[in-house]
Amino acid sequence: MRSFPIAQLVMAALTVLIAAALPGAALAQTYPNKALRMIVPFPPGGPNDIIGRLLAQKMGEQMGQAIIVDNRGGAGGIIGTEAVAKAAPDGYTMLFSGTASLSINPSLYLKLPYDAVADFAPISLVGTAPSILVVNPELPVKSVKELIEYARANPGKLNFASAGIGTPPHLAGELMNTAANIRMVHVPYSGGGPAMNDLMAGQVQLYFSGISAALPLIKSGKMRAIAVTSAKRTAIAPDMPTIAESGLPGFEVGNWYAIVAPAKTPAAIVGRLNAEIVKSLSGAEVKKRFLDLAADPIGSTPEELAAYQKSEIAKWAKAIKAAGIKPE
Repeated sequence: MRSFPIAQLVMAALTVLIAAALPGAALAQTYPNKALRMIVPFPPGGPNDIIGRLLAQKMGEQMGQAIIVDNRGGAGGIIGTEAVAKAAPDGYTMLFSGTASLSINPSLYLKLPYDAVADFAPISLVGTAPSILVVNPELPVKSVKELIEYARANPGKLNFASAGIGTPPHLAGELMNTAANIRMVHVPYSGGGPAMNDLMAGQVQLYFSGISAALPLIKSGKMRAIAVTSAKRTAIAPDMPTIAESGLPGFEVGNWYAIVAPAKTPAAIVGRLNAEIVKSLSGAEVKKRFLDLAADPIGSTPEELAAYQKSEIAKWAKAIKAAGIKPE
């Protein structure tokens, strides 16, 4: 067997590494040279679509190329998410999604046509939209502490509404059951509207609602706000305490939004997209629009998004198991 001097081996290895890096570097220098596509795995008009379009417009202006929003709704976000997982990893296809597609679905379905972690390259966390815990005004509780005490004194007599089995309001209630060691009964509805109507009518006692939908009803006295579900107080309702600070440390639920790309997208392109997202989120106009949508803009590194997603997958898996939901 022929032997090679150490120096020669080192030079050969460096040559291979440089050659391997050149395609990504060269691509990054000319990127983007055509329109990009942002797939939103939900129908037009919802928060994912509105925020996705806002980011697409701002990023497109900054990058000098149009970013076309492609709504691929259906199957709880699975159809559009799968399309991105199978797209070419060239930086021209992104997914704007979050809670359902990238953290809840892995525990709701036995077989997904994508791996929520392995099939994607994290780019940036975009924002979060916390919920607000509201109760019927006739319920004699005004804080999380009082709610827990009431639930413990009346096991099985508190009913919490949801927009359907496996939805964030349902899983939030199950997480509270587990975290507080109480037993509230889940009552699923066909959507948030019917759930809130029955809450006001006294058919159910509490609900984890979207903040923008609940605020007018809270102000009119038709329901009472107890706390928000974000880890920290939100700019949308700065005077409202969090559940975490009100007796259940670490409690955090709500919708989150992120942008990811197909796995194996070059690191240089991921870095460029990350910079454009963070820059877009820093603008006053974008911050105001987020506030109007009851969401908090964030921005993160790819590594921070990866860690956040893994923690969310673990959290929702625990909630789904506690709720006794069997994967489909």
